[in-house]
Amino acid sequence: ILPVMNGYQVPPYSNGNSGNGAGPSGNGGGGSGPGSKFGSVSLLSVDPPNINERLPKEIILRVFSHLDLVTLCRCSQVCKFWHQLAFDGSIWQNVSLFEYGKDITGAMVETLAKRCGGFLRSLNLRGCQNLNDSAMRAFSYHCVNLERLNLSDCRKLTNEACKHIRSCQNLLSLKVNSISNISDDGVRYLAKCERLVELDMSWCNISDEGLTRLAQSCRHLAALQLRGCRDITSHGVAELSRHCTGLRVLSLYECGHNIRDEAMQALGANCPELRTLCLSHCGHVTDTGMIGLAAGCGQLRNLEVAGCRLLSDSGFQALARGCPQLERLDLEDCVQVTDITLAALAAHCSHLRILTLSYCELLTDDGIRQLAGGLCAPESLQVLELDNCPHITDTALEHLVACHALQQIDLYDCQQITRSGIRRLVGHLPNLKVHAYFAPVTPPGQPEPRRRRYCRCCCSLL
Repeated sequence: ILPVMNGYQVPPYSNGNSGNGAGPSGNGGGGSGPGSKFGSVSLLSVDPPNINERLPKEIILRVFSHLDLVTLCRCSQVCKFWHQLAFDGSIWQNVSLFEYGKDITGAMVETLAKRCGGFLRSLNLRGCQNLNDSAMRAFSYHCVNLERLNLSDCRKLTNEACKHIRSCQNLLSLKVNSISNISDDGVRYLAKCERLVELDMSWCNISDEGLTRLAQSCRHLAALQLRGCRDITSHGVAELSRHCTGLRVLSLYECGHNIRDEAMQALGANCPELRTLCLSHCGHVTDTGMIGLAAGCGQLRNLEVAGCRLLSDSGFQALARGCPQLERLDLEDCVQVTDITLAALAAHCSHLRILTLSYCELLTDDGIRQLAGGLCAPESLQVLELDNCPHITDTALEHLVACHALQQIDLYDCQQITRSGIRRLVGHLPNLKVHAYFAPVTPPGQPEPRRRRYCRCCCSLL
């Protein structure tokens, strides 16, 4: 198949009329001419069948289904038959136009919708900034079986597009993040897609009203991204937790000061299946909220609380005891964290793989010693970030020798860490990647050359 597809031409069979009898019907040796004992046999000139005749349509479609978009479009220009097969809807079940985002127009997408029809299951239009609402109208009419749709960063879309998307009743995953024109009015239409399991509305202009309407209709939601939605408050999160009890992933990154302890307590009371939670830069969450979260979310695996400066050791002690399955914990810029938190993590969290402690300026070598001697250190801990921890010294690195699984350590601006300390650690862990920065040594001051002085009167050297 491949030589033919690459342009190789099979030579035609010989008709035996030329040459000196060396061909199939010649008079020479091996021939079948009149003097041959095999009698006279006449071979007709027959052109070999082409690939379209040799292979069934189903086999060619199967080959085409493994081609990338550019190659498939090139194949469509070979002949009319290949053009028909290349745009067969059964091939276009999963389409991604992300790599061609700025070149994709609404008219192209409408044509694609008509060709794919009910075969289309997954469509990625991320970054197609020329996409407009009319293209979504075409998809809602032709692609009724769509299950996954990514419209991230398609900034010309509005609430009208959501009105068309609601026709895709089989939709399971939808991403409309970074589309500021979508508001609570658009959410009212999206709520009609009651089978939604995954939804990303980060940086959209939605509030508690839209979130509540969404939670009441889409009760199967398991993953919800609400990064940068600053109009959402603890009340909206509480309504979400009450209706979507199977929630497993929730991001409230940079939702601002409206997210408080009440939201965390509601999640702890209603969402026992929660696995991943991002609260970074929700600055009003305190230990009370963390204690409430830890009391009910025992299956929590990933937690990000970067920039939550009101959290302290008491909240993280409760977290370590209530969520022993933690695998990733981001405590960057939690300025009240001390060695007590590290001792709690070492005692309870045996699966901890990634730990971020950057800008936790109260940590000392003793905390690292307890962490290195804990349950997670020997086999689980893989990444440790200690940027801007001024009390960490080479002694802490000596304790980390026991962390055999450690793959990366960040030590930027740890002023008491030396090159020799890093070399000793790498000597015990040769596969370790160390990210550190050492300011260049200031060269010793050079004495200024003596300036030659001249007399103002006679300009002679003094």
